[in-house]
Amino acid sequence: QVQLVESGGGLVQAGGSLRLSCAASGSSFSINAMGWYRQAPGKQRELVATITSGGSTNYADSVKGRFTISRDNAKNTVYLQMNSLKPEDTAVYYCNVQARRSVYEFVYWGQGTQVTVSS
Repeated sequence: QVQLVESGGGLVQAGGSLRLSCAASGSSFSINAMGWYRQAPGKQRELVATITSGGSTNYADSVKGRFTISRDNAKNTVYLQMNSLKPEDTAVYYCNVQARRSVYEFVYWGQGTQVTVSS
């Protein structure tokens, strides 16, 4: 089992910044891709950004140029630096981790952290 601990959400004014962190822990697992998704009230969960173990990144068009995803492989931690935040970025943000143990692959989700951007 892989445990994910998220931190860094909160309330910020439009134009401000927040940094989310998600630390993964678990024995006998190797961590592959990591990412962030978000879900706003009444909407489906959507991809925000992903990063592979090799550092290749992918972003939703709505956050390109404002958000940066990064990871520290030694700490099995993924970060999301969010700049120039807009009210429409308000959502619960979920960490997503793809892990492997032996020949088996697993997907884990964090508990979610609330990000609220006021206008």
